[in-house]
Amino acid sequence: MIDAVSNATNAYLSRMPKARRKTHGQFFTGQNTARFMAGLFSPERFGGDLSILDPGAGTGILSAAVVECLQKHSSVKRIRLVCYETDPNVRGILESNLRFLADRSAIPVEWELRTENYIASQADTYNHSLYAAVNPERFDLVIGNPPYKKLPKDALEARAMPDVCHGAPNLYFLFAAMALFNLKADAEMVFIIPRSWTSGVYFRRFRERFLRDGALERIHLFKSRDKVFGQEEVLQETMIVKIRKSFRKPDRIVLSSSETSEDFSSLQTLELPYSVVVSGSDSYVFLPTSHEEAATLRKLAGFKETLPHIGLRMKTGLTVDFRNGEDLRNSAEAGAVPLFQSRHIRDGHVVFPVGKPHEYIMARQPALLQRNANYLFLKRFTSKEERRRLQCGVYLARQHPGYPLISTQNKVNFIGGSTDLPDKIVFGLYVLFNSTLYDSYYRILNGSTQVNSTEINAMPVPSIDAIADMGGELLRCRDMSEGTCDRILESYL
Repeated sequence: MIDAVSNATNAYLSRMPKARRKTHGQFFTGQNTARFMAGLFSPERFGGDLSILDPGAGTGILSAAVVECLQKHSSVKRIRLVCYETDPNVRGILESNLRFLADRSAIPVEWELRTENYIASQADTYNHSLYAAVNPERFDLVIGNPPYKKLPKDALEARAMPDVCHGAPNLYFLFAAMALFNLKADAEMVFIIPRSWTSGVYFRRFRERFLRDGALERIHLFKSRDKVFGQEEVLQETMIVKIRKSFRKPDRIVLSSSETSEDFSSLQTLELPYSVVVSGSDSYVFLPTSHEEAATLRKLAGFKETLPHIGLRMKTGLTVDFRNGEDLRNSAEAGAVPLFQSRHIRDGHVVFPVGKPHEYIMARQPALLQRNANYLFLKRFTSKEERRRLQCGVYLARQHPGYPLISTQNKVNFIGGSTDLPDKIVFGLYVLFNSTLYDSYYRILNGSTQVNSTEINAMPVPSIDAIADMGGELLRCRDMSEGTCDRILESYL
C-alpha cells in the first residue's frame, strides 16, 4: 500500500522542480519515516471507528502509512480520513492515492480531500472555541509533515493564530498548534518538524501553548541533518514528536535517535523524567541523546540563578557592518574606536588589533557604542564541524586605556553588568562558558550553530560569589584551558 503511494510520489518529484515545490514549503516524507511515525500511535486505546487528520497531506504517504498500520489492529473497525492539500500540482496524485487506499484497505476507509487553507479556514473556530455556539472538529489521530516556510507577520495564517505568534512565524509550528487544537481530549498526534521550536524567543508563545495543552510522550532525533528526507536533500535539524492532548504530564519521556531516516532498526533509546526534558520555568525542551547528556542537565539544574538574576546579562554586539560601512576604518584615527569581532577571540583572550580590515569604527552613533569595561566576549556563530559551540575570550578594559568607548560587531555576544565587573567575575564567567559542561548543555538546548543571548540568559549559573571564587582560582593558576575550567567548575557542582 505505502509502496504504491511512494512510487507515485517519486514520479511527481522527478518532474516537479524543487524550486517550485519550495514555494509551498513541500518536503516529502520517505517510506521508512512514514512507517515509523504511524507505528508510534496507540490505536488500541481507541478502537472501533477512528477519525484521522492529515493536514498538508502532499501525496498522501503519511495517510497510507497510518491506514497500513491500523490494519494490524483488530480493534479498529472503520476509518474516517480527512486530508488537507492546497497545491493544485499535487492534489490529483493525492486523490488517486486516497482512492487506491480505500480500495485496498482491509478496513473500510471513508476519505475526504479538502482544498482550503488548513489554518485560515479554521481561524474563527480556533479563536472563538470557548463559546458554546462553536463546535470545533476533533480527531482521534493526527499525523503530519507540515510545510516549512517562514511567513510575514501579517500573513493570513499568522493573523489566524495570534496567540502563538511572536515576530515572523514559520508555517510548521502553526500547523502543529492547529493540529493539537483539532485533537479530541486524550487523543494523539505525531509530527515530523524542525527542532528549532524547542528553544528561542520566537517560539516561546507556541511552546507555552503546545506544552500546556499537550503532553510530550516520545521524541525521535536524526543525527544526520542531510538524510532525513531522502532525495529531497534538505539540510535541517529535524525531529519526530508524539503528543497526547492532555494537561496531565507523563512521569517519563522516551527519546530515541537514528543516524538517518533510512534505518530505524537499531535505535538508541533513552527514557528520562519529564522534568529533565521539559523545563517548566522557560518552556524549553532539552534533547539529550545519551545518559551522559542527561547527567549534564541534572548537574546544572543544581544552580538556581541566571545571569539576569545576579545582575549580569548577555547581549548581542551593536554594529552591523553592511549598515555602517561608511563609518568603518582599517586603522586607528581621531574619532574612531575599536570594533571588536569574533576573529579577535583567541585562546581565551581578546587580541586586538590583528591587522585585518574594519577593526575600527567612527564614534558618531551613540547606539553603536558601549562603555570600555570588562566583558566576556563569545562568538555568536560557529561552524557545525567545530568541536565547541561556546567559544569565548576575556576582555579587560585596562588593555585599551585610550578609549572610554568601544563597539562590538553583531557576530559577537558579550556579557557585562550595569557597573564595571571585577577581573575575577569576568574570569569566573570564562570558567563557566569555557567548560565542557556548559558547552554540552548549550548543544543539548540548541541544535543550531548560533549562540542565542536569550537562551544563555536563561541558563542556570552559580551565585555571583561562587563565580568570583572560580575566577580567583583561574587567575591564580593562569591556565585558560578547558581542562582547568572543568576542574574548577566540578568542585562547585
